Amino acid sequence: MSTALALPILDAELEARLRARMEQVEEAMLGHVESEAPFVTKAARHLMEAGGKRFRPLLCFLAAESGPEAAGTTDGDRVLTAACVVELTHLASLYHDDVMDEAALRRGAESANARWDNHVAILTGDFLFAKSSELTADLGPDAVRIQAQTFSRLVEGQILETLGPGSEDDPLEHYLRVVAGKTGSLIATSARYGATFGGSSEEVVEALTAYGEKVGVAFQLSDDILDIASESAESGKTPGTDLREGVPTLPVLIALRSADPVDARLRELLTGDLTDDALHAEALGLLRVHPAMAAAKEYVAAEAADAKALLAVLPEGPVRTALEAFADVVADRSA
Repeated sequence: MSTALALPILDAELEARLRARMEQVEEAMLGHVESEAPFVTKAARHLMEAGGKRFRPLLCFLAAESGPEAAGTTDGDRVLTAACVVELTHLASLYHDDVMDEAALRRGAESANARWDNHVAILTGDFLFAKSSELTADLGPDAVRIQAQTFSRLVEGQILETLGPGSEDDPLEHYLRVVAGKTGSLIATSARYGATFGGSSEEVVEALTAYGEKVGVAFQLSDDILDIASESAESGKTPGTDLREGVPTLPVLIALRSADPVDARLRELLTGDLTDDALHAEALGLLRVHPAMAAAKEYVAAEAADAKALLAVLPEGPVRTALEAFADVVADRSA
């Protein structure tokens, strides 16, 4: 598998260390999901072998570089174990997401539910969650508590997304809670584990945890903007996919708040069925030039700036520079 890094790392020595660590996590995860039953191993490795950015373990390793104990490289090293925990948790959630979304593809490959069936996909996700929990136990009771809290937020986020906002809920605030639960929570834990098991101070651990939450949310919201703004499939999916499927995203929810009569047609389209190609194209065109896009970009930029500000507790150097660069990438990709 390619060792290309999901974060921009400008320091050659740091990049080499992180590449080596990411190779270790790939090898370790393959071992962790091996079962006595060959089919279970095959199903558990299905999405793992399809690739992915591996952003969560990479952030875990990078956060560990902020502490004095980041040099360990054996399979028993706590940072490596923590990196496997967060990625296995993420992979498990993807199996369940694909069932709920009735997705046919994941990372360019058949989803598990499409290749086998929903039962296999759900149980494989459960197996991966169990394996991540088993590994967490090796990290001690505090890590078990953090993992349980993270898992609670992941599930709560999924439930909130499934139910949708209540009659008294603000749809935008509801959506931001969903994103914080489904995406921000595990990225925050990735940074927290890395900083903790790298031996960082409590001040640094708290700052990097908050950084992970903010940059994770901002990254997901920038995807929302790219879904509308991109002119091709270069962003990784067909433009307007969420719009066609009726998935509420940041620009859509901001646009729906508008009471301007000139936006009546856009509101009508956004609250209707956009599976028709002509209606979908009309909605996409109107939304691309709507002030909601600028407002969404400003929100993401502000979140990224807040994330960078949290890094002030770190000394100047390649680790802080890399973390700042990632926040900049999040802001720039939606600009």
